[in-house]
Amino acid sequence: MIQVQGLSKSFGKVRAVQEVSFSAPDGEITGLLGPNGAGKSTTLRMLYTLLKPDGGVAKVDGFDVTESPIEVQKQIGVLADARGLYPRLTSRENIRYYGRLHGLEGEALEKQINSLLTLLDMQLIADRKTEGFSTGERLKVAIARALVHDPKNVLLDEPTNGLDVMSTRAMRQFVLRLREEGKCVLFTSHIMQEVAALCNQIVIISQGKVSANGTPEELRKQTGKETLEDAFVVAIGSEEGLG
Repeated sequence: MIQVQGLSKSFGKVRAVQEVSFSAPDGEITGLLGPNGAGKSTTLRMLYTLLKPDGGVAKVDGFDVTESPIEVQKQIGVLADARGLYPRLTSRENIRYYGRLHGLEGEALEKQINSLLTLLDMQLIADRKTEGFSTGERLKVAIARALVHDPKNVLLDEPTNGLDVMSTRAMRQFVLRLREEGKCVLFTSHIMQEVAALCNQIVIISQGKVSANGTPEELRKQTGKETLEDAFVVAIGSEEGLG
């Protein structure tokens, strides 16, 4: 479970995140939405301990991101917007390297790697160097790498960005599977159809602040709009405000 209360972060005079509060429970998919520059990625980076908050509190399974960053890192799997792989390593070697960073080794690690290779249908690319991989192939390796330590909380930053139709469909099914396994899933996306199909709740951020929070149906009712896309536009202040 992820709990955020009054989270804030500035870069010089730019207040990127301003007292953001929300919770993302286990067994649900929480969408973190907003226009470009709204503060979504900055919020995620604070949650996975890459950035230190200026104020407020963020906890992952009870561990404070500022006071216990190593414990937080054990509880989360992150698919960041930068999905750099080591091109001279094979898929299996990339995954193994991250498993060792999390303290896994030996038979337990190899069993987990093989399980992920099967789950993500990666058998044909398991022992190929990742240099020259397609976007979808790189994504699979990045997902396996993020999940090798079986984290309870999964943070996905635009996981379907750049994927073709079939890869996008497979990714959505995989996200739903994470929810079925009882994991806390927090993800960003600009695709409203995807958000409507996947999310139990949605947190909309605009200009660094939470402007709306609720289920897709609740957001439509709050804004008086029939579609989630129209509700989103109202929530970020591009049309007449919430009623």
